[in-house]
Amino acid sequence: MALSKNTLSWGIRFLISFLFLLSAVAKLYPSPYFAISTFEVKQLYPMGFSENFAPYFSRILIGIELALGLLLLQKNFLRSVVIPATIFLLAVFTTHLTVETFVSGGNSGNCGCFGSLLPMTPIEAIIKNVAAILLLGWLYVILPKSNEKKGNFWVLTTVTFASILALFMIAPIQPIESKFTVTESTETTVDSVSADSSKIEVITAVVKDSVKKTTENKEETIVEINEPTKKKSGYAQYFSKIDNGRKTLCFFVPGCDHCRVAAKELTQLKKNTKNFPEISIVFMNEEADLIPDFFKEAGAEYPYKIIEIIPFWKVLGSGKDTPGVKYLWNGNEYKYYWGITDNKFDVLDYQKLINKSYSDLKK
Repeated sequence: MALSKNTLSWGIRFLISFLFLLSAVAKLYPSPYFAISTFEVKQLYPMGFSENFAPYFSRILIGIELALGLLLLQKNFLRSVVIPATIFLLAVFTTHLTVETFVSGGNSGNCGCFGSLLPMTPIEAIIKNVAAILLLGWLYVILPKSNEKKGNFWVLTTVTFASILALFMIAPIQPIESKFTVTESTETTVDSVSADSSKIEVITAVVKDSVKKTTENKEETIVEINEPTKKKSGYAQYFSKIDNGRKTLCFFVPGCDHCRVAAKELTQLKKNTKNFPEISIVFMNEEADLIPDFFKEAGAEYPYKIIEIIPFWKVLGSGKDTPGVKYLWNGNEYKYYWGITDNKFDVLDYQKLINKSYSDLKK
């Protein structure tokens, strides 16, 4: 038995409405301000949006997505306004994703359509959008043209403005600043370390090169302190001595499981390595109340600073993700691990790295 046009049209409306509502809600996960700020830094900043305009554009865009998801379930100006507006928005998204895919030369990363709740590659998002456009085009054809003139336009404006206003209320715009909370602890060890130490060998760090010089009557050993020239790393505002000697600088989110694993691995490696580069942590100000639990799971407490969400993403670096671990020597960066894919933190690789002399690092 063939489906009636009415049943088919409602099926399409429910499906597209669900996708738009899910897209709007997903961009607020796991917490509204954190999710929207992350969307701004990772999606809007690379497109050229300014720091002042991005917070307004992001909330308006998500508000419109929410409004369209709701308006697809009502009848006022559905065929003449709502469906064309939805198709237009999908077409804009698809064009942007297509250009980005060609420019980047690949199909990696999360397009941000469903935030971090449901990661989706650009190609997957393009396919989804094209399918939705085709369904909306079909819906436009099968819907009756009657009653369009009798619609109440105030329903559209009220739902749209209410949705946008709701976004500004759920995630109020905060002043753009790079200030950080000076919250520092001394380095202490906690007994409850559960990291796997079986894969970490004990290697003594080498930071000097010995050169033997032979004379007629004796052989003397000249010890040369071989280290890189000091430079400014840019992190002295967080840790005043970060550019002195060998350091391990971490960028963590207190509630991030991958960050906790990296912290546990660093703690265990530090226990088994002589002259381990001092560990300092920059925390994102997201669930900062979990920091004590973070250190308990890590097995040790380290000096740390807390900075706001947007400044944190900027310090972490464009296109980077947590956990972030840097190896610095006199302010010079020799390694940067970030994210949970190809560039993720590798404790065995880091062990080999920090035990290299300066001359070995230059090779």
